[in-house]
Amino acid sequence: MTAFIIRRLIGLLLVLFAITVLTFLIFFATPGVDPSRQFAGRDPNPATVAAVRHEFGLDRPLPVRYALMMKRLFISRDLVSYGNQALKVVPAITSAAPVTFSLVLGAAVLWVFFSILLGLLAVVLKGTILDPLLMILALIGISMPVFWLGEVMNLLTQDRLHDTFLFSWVPPLGYTPLTQNPWQWFLHLIIPWITLSVLYIGFYARVLRGNLLELESEDYVRTARAKGLSPRRVLLKHMLRNSLITFVSLFGLDFGVLVGGGALLTEVVFGLPGVGRLTYNSLVSLDLPVIMATVIYGAFFITIMSALVDILYARLDPRIRPT
Repeated sequence: MTAFIIRRLIGLLLVLFAITVLTFLIFFATPGVDPSRQFAGRDPNPATVAAVRHEFGLDRPLPVRYALMMKRLFISRDLVSYGNQALKVVPAITSAAPVTFSLVLGAAVLWVFFSILLGLLAVVLKGTILDPLLMILALIGISMPVFWLGEVMNLLTQDRLHDTFLFSWVPPLGYTPLTQNPWQWFLHLIIPWITLSVLYIGFYARVLRGNLLELESEDYVRTARAKGLSPRRVLLKHMLRNSLITFVSLFGLDFGVLVGGGALLTEVVFGLPGVGRLTYNSLVSLDLPVIMATVIYGAFFITIMSALVDILYARLDPRIRPT
């Protein structure tokens, strides 16, 4: 197991290095991409463009520019935005990351709890009218786009029903840090948590139900029932545990994607100053250093979660461990 973990971590480092190189080449070596012209003003003369290129180090060879960029990003941490040189990229990401973590963690708690609950209920109620109704409800949740559901939630909680007892407690759009006011932090995030988790609750519930139904015909399940174990113990101890292998794999990858900026639409709709919104603003202004840093940040969390999922998968199922 130790050798497997070491090999997986080495592979992780190689993947991260390849991602930094590819990201740099895409944003700084693509033909026709010349950020110096954008920041040199309207109709700049060649001398002005050359001066801007020299100021930002864009006239250096590609390997040197890559090394300088990585140094300023990971070592000196003084990489600045092209559009706003007062904005340092790394501090901007580190200040936005807690917002994204708060959003994704809360939504993850909701979708894990309710998806397992719905999946178990669908199996227990198999053969009754409630089973297809639960799956139809899950399918409706999967079918609703996050940005549309977010706008509907805002319409109800911030406008139409805001003055009623149902949503009078909902604060204006924005974010309050947990360290500043935990209660306001919770109130600002509860609606975004629900919005972001709806899709995943429906998807994970259907996946879990399918896995549980497949396991009903396995030999160890029939053996457990033949020994006289209660249906509840068979379901929770034997069937659910083995079904969670697929569940954990999906969760790790989805969590990494969301933390890496996949919650962009939710953050934009609810005015949360997270990494996704920072990425969106940098894309609108074509701020290449911020775009590159957020892409690397997202890739880092996705690859980290992928490695953790592989390690946990091997822990849960020793059969996949390499010999």
